[in-house]
Amino acid sequence: MKYPKVIQGGMGVGVSDWKLARAVSQAGQLGVVSGTAVDQIFIRRLQQGDPDGLLRHALSHFPDQRMAQTILDTYFIPRGKPENQPFKTTPMLTIKPSQASIELIVIANFVEIFLAKQGHKGVVGINLLGKIQLPNLFSLYGAMLAGVDYVIMGAGI
Repeated sequence: MKYPKVIQGGMGVGVSDWKLARAVSQAGQLGVVSGTAVDQIFIRRLQQGDPDGLLRHALSHFPDQRMAQTILDTYFIPRGKPENQPFKTTPMLTIKPSQASIELIVIANFVEIFLAKQGHKGVVGINLLGKIQLPNLFSLYGAMLAGVDYVIMGAGI
């Protein structure tokens, strides 16, 4: 493989998402998703009803369907939540994270990379913040399950 001329990414969760990373990868360059706090965006998209069904499609490819179903049962709202209803939040990540926290981080990163890689043969990376270390191993595991090609660590290493 030749080196990419463009490495896109690192602009933060919700900006460097799977859609932008996929577009850059389809153009033959390195598309990078931000994996930091992607679980927050993921559960909000599920609570908005996942109108295009892409999140549920990605979840159907997750290796542990029990974990995927638990996430759907907890956060997915068919047709979306009412506007005046607050979003459910994620469990607080602590030095001893709960199993629910771990599974959510793994799955959210899997989904983001899976969707970024779908439909092309280009390379996709994930960017994680060095200063926010607690979720990084779980984020990497989810990304690796989805076949991430590159890992970029930054911001305060």
